[in-house]
Amino acid sequence: MNERLHQPIDVHDLTQDQPFLLIGNPDNRRTQGLQEARHRLGLKPAVVLPYAQLLQNWRQGRTIADTVDSNLPVPLIRIDAPGEEWEVERDLLFLGAVNDTSPTTLTGEMGAEEFSAEQALALEQEWGRIYAPAQWFRGWKACLDLIGRESREIWPEVRFMNEPGDIQLMFDKRACQQHLSSHGVDVPPALQSSQPIRNYMDVRSSMKAAEMHRVFVKLACGSGASGVVAYQVNPRTGDEIAVTTMGMEQRQGKTIFFNEGRLRKYTRSEEIATLMNWLCAEGARIERWMPKATLDQRAYDIRQLVAGGQAGHAIMRLSRTPITNLHLRNERMLPAEAGLDEQRMSLVRTAAQAAMSAFPNSWSAGIDVMLTSGSNPRAYVLDVNPFGDLLYRVEHHGLGTYEWEMELLRKEPIQHD
Repeated sequence: MNERLHQPIDVHDLTQDQPFLLIGNPDNRRTQGLQEARHRLGLKPAVVLPYAQLLQNWRQGRTIADTVDSNLPVPLIRIDAPGEEWEVERDLLFLGAVNDTSPTTLTGEMGAEEFSAEQALALEQEWGRIYAPAQWFRGWKACLDLIGRESREIWPEVRFMNEPGDIQLMFDKRACQQHLSSHGVDVPPALQSSQPIRNYMDVRSSMKAAEMHRVFVKLACGSGASGVVAYQVNPRTGDEIAVTTMGMEQRQGKTIFFNEGRLRKYTRSEEIATLMNWLCAEGARIERWMPKATLDQRAYDIRQLVAGGQAGHAIMRLSRTPITNLHLRNERMLPAEAGLDEQRMSLVRTAAQAAMSAFPNSWSAGIDVMLTSGSNPRAYVLDVNPFGDLLYRVEHHGLGTYEWEMELLRKEPIQHD
């Protein structure tokens, strides 16, 4: 570990009227994009508190107060995504191990993968491997709790772009969709069952009882299509198909799961059962697979960025498969390029803003919205992404996503409740 991680961060650049502190990974595209946007707008660089430094300090009994200057003015804190850095991933698994008795909104059933604290720190990276998602989420939740608590101990009036507790809720697809529904936001109906759905057989029997023959099974804390299965059963023949990015490998009697970055199809019941048993053990959201609107025989949904209550950048994600995520090399298109009319875009913006309003203590998110087909479409919110502003080659009022957000903040700073 670099010795610089033991030293307090230089925060002299935070002495402007609105200090801006970014908790993220210093060298990734999100941090670089935000810093470039601030530079173009003539703003001082955000001071970055690296996750690697923060997590190591916690392991050594230190706190945020040991890392930043407690005399700096009350900052605005942006908590960014922790991904794309293996050291951070491993430390979150460690944090999940030492917090394994803490209550959480995402509880895995028997059979969930687990690593001890020592095993977590000794893990070596395998590209694409999905490591103990429920344990990772425990660690991420604990990380957010610590950020919130320790920041408020230093600055009781601290402001967050997105509240740590809201980020936790947005990350848990089961709790988030229930939260949205309770606030009157349309979401795809969940598969209902009188008993908890714990395994493949429970999924099959619940689908049959509900006469719901096509479902999406989603890892509750997954992102980027990782742990998403489009699953359908022929009610007459019982034949089944599961489409997913997940691959499986047997090692010493244990199944290891990978996100392969491409779609594959499973039709054998034994393989599908292995997938479903794992997803149910780690925690899954199971919902009706609703047919999306199409453009030239490609299904699409829309990522709509909302910040400060305003609907800004929007990008269509089009696919000839059930899963539209852009990193799967699906097509991206601006709504104007696709000829999407104002009626449909208004539905998308209204749904996205309604979803964001269900989180009054948070300022921005990328909202994934689908439209149903036909002349009278309806909009349904599929996902709320607290870090959903990384959108390439799309502008709103001539500004990129980070420029637009920073400009909004400059004009209308986030106020305390």
